[in-house]
Amino acid sequence: MKRFKLRSMVAIAIAIAFSLIAIASYAQANKTLTLATSPDYPPYEFKDTAVSGNEIIGFDIDIAKYITKELGYELKVIGMDFNGLIPALQAKRADLVMAGMTPTAERKKNVDFSDLYYEAQNTIVAKKGSNLTKPEDLTGKKVGVQLGSIQQEAVKKMAGVQLAPLNKIPDIIQEIKANRLAAGVIEDTVATGYAAANPDLEFNTIPNTEESGSAIAFPKGSTLVPEFNRVLQQMKASGQIKELATKWFSRPIAQAEPTPANQPAVAPKFKLDFGKIVPSLPYILSGIWVTLTFTLLSAFLGFLWGIVLSLFKISSIKPLAWFGTAYTSIFRGTPLILQLTLVYFATAQLTGYNISALQAGVITFSLNSGAYISETIRAGIQAVDKGQKEAAESLGVPYKQMMGDIILPQALKNILPALVNESIALLKDSALVSVIGVEDLLRRATIVGAEKYIYFEPLIFVGAIYYLMVLSLTWGANVLERRLQTSS
Repeated sequence: MKRFKLRSMVAIAIAIAFSLIAIASYAQANKTLTLATSPDYPPYEFKDTAVSGNEIIGFDIDIAKYITKELGYELKVIGMDFNGLIPALQAKRADLVMAGMTPTAERKKNVDFSDLYYEAQNTIVAKKGSNLTKPEDLTGKKVGVQLGSIQQEAVKKMAGVQLAPLNKIPDIIQEIKANRLAAGVIEDTVATGYAAANPDLEFNTIPNTEESGSAIAFPKGSTLVPEFNRVLQQMKASGQIKELATKWFSRPIAQAEPTPANQPAVAPKFKLDFGKIVPSLPYILSGIWVTLTFTLLSAFLGFLWGIVLSLFKISSIKPLAWFGTAYTSIFRGTPLILQLTLVYFATAQLTGYNISALQAGVITFSLNSGAYISETIRAGIQAVDKGQKEAAESLGVPYKQMMGDIILPQALKNILPALVNESIALLKDSALVSVIGVEDLLRRATIVGAEKYIYFEPLIFVGAIYYLMVLSLTWGANVLERRLQTSS
């Protein structure tokens, strides 16, 4: 009896201990806040890839770290495109957003905002000598803005201006330099860096016609707003925000070679300087592992799912055949990027399960690739001599064993080139995951470009890496194909 009581007491103690651990873990999880931002907007948020590596830094990040520390929270920072930030709040993928975001009336319908913590002005960025210095000068001109930004709303109100929304600020700068845009409307602190790095550009400040400043965005009804406002007021009163602004907005920027005073400013000739990205090469090259991991997982899972779907399509069971055909039709008939964004944002909003960007990418590409591979495998199965199947059935070979040991091996040997083509397409299409923040090769190249105020160099370098990976995959497939032909 004593032993029984002792065992019971031990069991109870263990149960209490596990309960306390679970409660502590839950409490710790609840003390972590996720900040979503767009890390291609220096000096607000960016990556100094030569120094900080994967860490997102900047003016906004320092403010967020200060506030969360004061309130006793841990801060987790995730990156994505600017136009995906508010959807991330609505899908509860983030607790707050900081990205130099202005609380417009339209945005307030979807999210809540803190008080303003910094006020900036818009500028017109154009080529030197263009004489585009005020809004009236933009009439009849094509003007670039960042998609979803306050500048987009400001340019909409300018009469006679042709609006051109683009995903990123570097895209706007490059379009101006290529003469496809007459100008771009960009925030002054950001325009300063691009003008310093590009001697053929200039910017002119334009007066704000309405409230324009940066605030922190929260999901509707968030209880964090009063707490953050309280600390923001403390930071303003103590001069902390002014100190951080001085730190980040006066940071040194790599200057382009100045034009001699007695020589007119002309647009520089086509020139690439790969030396600028050398310090960031370790950061870019580490994206190879991310890209390959994503591609291999998606290809493997897509191949398995494709086999299942192909068997559904040739099945005599009508519901399975109908499902396989309908599934393939849907996934082949809708854009892959649409499927990707739906899986990433809708999963968290509809199920409450917050999958990572990499998981969302693997799931989407596996489901999509399975649809294409299933058609290839189905064609391969149907191309196998019918006599093989009839002979197996006459010998009493079970259907599962017949498909696994006789039909599928022959079909896969015939369709190997098509499967290799699908794998190559998957490797190249994997760059799409950059739109939901996965730091693959392409995403890292754009981040480095934004940090260095350059465009072509990181993209060309990453393009060469993609090409080498495709060549390696093609060579490996050719070797495998020759060996299979020899063994047949």
